[in-house]
Amino acid sequence: MGGPGDPPEGTPEGGPGGAEDEYRSVVFDESFVRAARLQESSAHERVSDHAPAVRRRPPLRRGITRQALILMLLLAVAFGTAIFMGFRHPYGSTPPRRSAEPARMTVAPLAPRGKVPGAPDARTLYARSPAARFAVGLAGIPLPPSRPTAHFSDSQILAALDTARKYVLHSALDPDVLTGRQVRPVRALLDADQLEQFDRGLRDPVADGRDAPTGWMIRFDPARTALAGDDIRVRGALRVSETDPATLQVVADGTFVYALRAAGTEGRAPVSLFTVRRELVLRFDRDTLRVGQTRLTSSSTQAGPLSCAEDTSAYLRPLLAGERAKAGGPPGTDPYGTGAAALCGTLADSAQPGG
Repeated sequence: MGGPGDPPEGTPEGGPGGAEDEYRSVVFDESFVRAARLQESSAHERVSDHAPAVRRRPPLRRGITRQALILMLLLAVAFGTAIFMGFRHPYGSTPPRRSAEPARMTVAPLAPRGKVPGAPDARTLYARSPAARFAVGLAGIPLPPSRPTAHFSDSQILAALDTARKYVLHSALDPDVLTGRQVRPVRALLDADQLEQFDRGLRDPVADGRDAPTGWMIRFDPARTALAGDDIRVRGALRVSETDPATLQVVADGTFVYALRAAGTEGRAPVSLFTVRRELVLRFDRDTLRVGQTRLTSSSTQAGPLSCAEDTSAYLRPLLAGERAKAGGPPGTDPYGTGAAALCGTLADSAQPGG
């Protein structure tokens, strides 16, 4: 039997005097608890009967680890490569931009022997002239086949031809340019290095071989001349070549025939034909090819019927139906000067419409 103070079922297992009495002599002080190292066994350790309950951590290594050393080495290589590439561009250093030489231009009037032929309409004159077989507009200057050169690709050749054709279009076929109302379409196609020369010629036109607007474009004096129709007859060709490893050259050679009448007559005056033979030398580098511009190197123009005594630097002043060339030759040429020589020729009868 139990003692007087014990419950009938005996002392509980968890109470005083129970099974825990045998562990009362074991004391876990605070320093022991803090110093204890807890380590959870891995799954493998829990399966294995002989694995130790506690694993020791590997000692910490002092100094730079292998991973950090490799990372630092890669950063150093990348930094050095960036510096090297900055000094030595993979496409080579860009050559300094060459200053553009002034464009050279000549305009030679062709004077008729007699009266300028005329007709009531342009179709009649075209049918009786050598221009009867010419195409209308830009169709008369087709694009030639584009083939790559030693230093320029097929697409670059095509870009040069396309820009040259646009220059011909705006400088010889655009009605606004022909009648003196606009110059912007031509100016927009020129390289920035030539804009000063272009603008100077418009401000102060001089027949000196450099500052004549009629060397850049065909333009008629709007006070005297009007277009009798937009069906300008054209026959020409484009030729492209590589002049050096950095330059393409396109030669645009063409004959343009315009139907004209006196300004302000509104269709009442007879129509006459005016013929222009023109050769342009256009050059391109990789910069101008990229932006669709060109550099005019030279232009040579023969045009008639004109009077040799007329100033053709700012505008062309064609002789119209029934008119004759004025007496007198071209302006005098100073052989001691630096300007272009004055030129004038005679317009052949075969170049005029027949009777």
